[in-house]
Order: sequence, then structure tokens, then C-alpha cells
Amino acid sequence: MSLAARLFVEQPLAAFAPDEDFALPPGAARHVQVLRLQPGGEVLLFDGSGDEWTAAVTAMGRSEVRVVLRQRHSIDRELHPSVTLAVVMPANDRMDGIVEKACELGAWGIQPLMSERSVLRLTGERAQKKQAHWQGVAIAAAEQCGRTRPLQVAPVLTLSAWLAGLSARGESALERRWLLSPVAAEPLRVRSRDGQGPIVVLSGPEGGLSAEEEEAARRHGFQAVQLGPRILRADTAPLAVLGWIALGGIEAAATAS
Repeated sequence: MSLAARLFVEQPLAAFAPDEDFALPPGAARHVQVLRLQPGGEVLLFDGSGDEWTAAVTAMGRSEVRVVLRQRHSIDRELHPSVTLAVVMPANDRMDGIVEKACELGAWGIQPLMSERSVLRLTGERAQKKQAHWQGVAIAAAEQCGRTRPLQVAPVLTLSAWLAGLSARGESALERRWLLSPVAAEPLRVRSRDGQGPIVVLSGPEGGLSAEEEEAARRHGFQAVQLGPRILRADTAPLAVLGWIALGGIEAAATAS
């Protein structure tokens, strides 16, 4: 028996009564049409609230697909602690892969950044279009991997503006901030033993962050960590850290201490 398709919808599903049918938004409707589901066919819907609903198709048309909700499921497939990747964007569309894999591995959010050595630079409407595109990549990844809360892609910022924003927001003292750096850094397994709060991982571009940028990050509470003797690519390093966390690296390091 094949699994029901999982579809993200932007409307709050809890607002619909159990016997109330409604039209799917265009994106989700197209998926159902491509699958050629007929009335009575089942899909799984989620809206980012953390819950998932079994729904049945009630009507299939060329321009509209209507469904009715059958059962609500409370599901937690999120990564604990929450992890945000602050990534200086790599070139050649490799950011798509970072967003996709980060969502699969459980990251809560991604902050795209520009630094002194950035190859890819985005501003204005182009930056907004890229953010929307990456959010679509995250939604598609969430549909595939079973998450009920798609990874959130923040607007593109310069590294300096983002660091200044961290200070302005007054982040919790429990938040752990890690700077990926081969310079004057402790191994990740050692640093990960400190604290139990949310994690923010700052990762640089091809060629790394400048010495001035690393120092600025340290002034904002980031502690340098290194991932081993090899230099990882800009699109490999943040995912390596995230994969290590997702697969229980923090718990293993705590047990070994």
C-alpha cells in the first residue's frame, strides 16, 4: 500500500470543521491533480503549526480541488535543541542544496548572509525572490521528509547587519553560538558539552571569514569550533555540524565527558 502524499498548505487547517470541505490552494491542488487522485482519495496536509491532518478528496476539477479533513494528528519530528544555520551563501546555486538538506536534518531556520569574501551578492528584489525560492525548497523538503514545521528562511543580510541585530534583540543567555573556524578553535565535541539551549551555527564562505569578521562574531558571543583536520567546503561544513547534532553527537559528547 502506497503512502498518502504529504502537502503543505498556508491556510490554518484548525479553522475548518471536520465535515467542512474547502478548496486547496493552487500549489497543493496541482500536486493532487498530477497524482490523479479521485474523490475519496487520501492526502496528508500540514500548515506549519506542528500538526498533520488526514484529508479526503471530495471533488476534482481542472481549476479546483476540494477536500475534507478527517483526522488530526499531533506529531513532533523536530530536532531538539533547535538549530539555526547562519550561512554565508555559496555560489553556483549550492544554497538550494544546503536548504534542502538542512530541512531534512531538522534545522529550525537558515539565515543567508553576505560577507567580505562573498561571491554571491543579493539585494533588493533579487534577494526577495531568492528567499521565496529557498522557502519553496524548504517546503518541498518538509513534504518529503515528514516534518510538520518547514524550515524558515530569513531575509538575506550582511554579516555585520545580522550581528548587530542579534545584539538589538537581546538573545537569551542560554543560546549557544558556534563559529566554524579552523583558527584558534576547540573541537566541536568539546564545545558542545557547554550549555543546553538553542544553537546558532555561523559558517563562512569559500575562503572563510576574514580575521576581522571572526573577531566581530566572537564579540557577539560566538565561540570558535573546528570540525577536524580537513577543510570542508562552504556547503559541506554547516551540514556536517547539523548532521552530527541530529544523529546524537551532543548526547554522545556529554556521556563521554
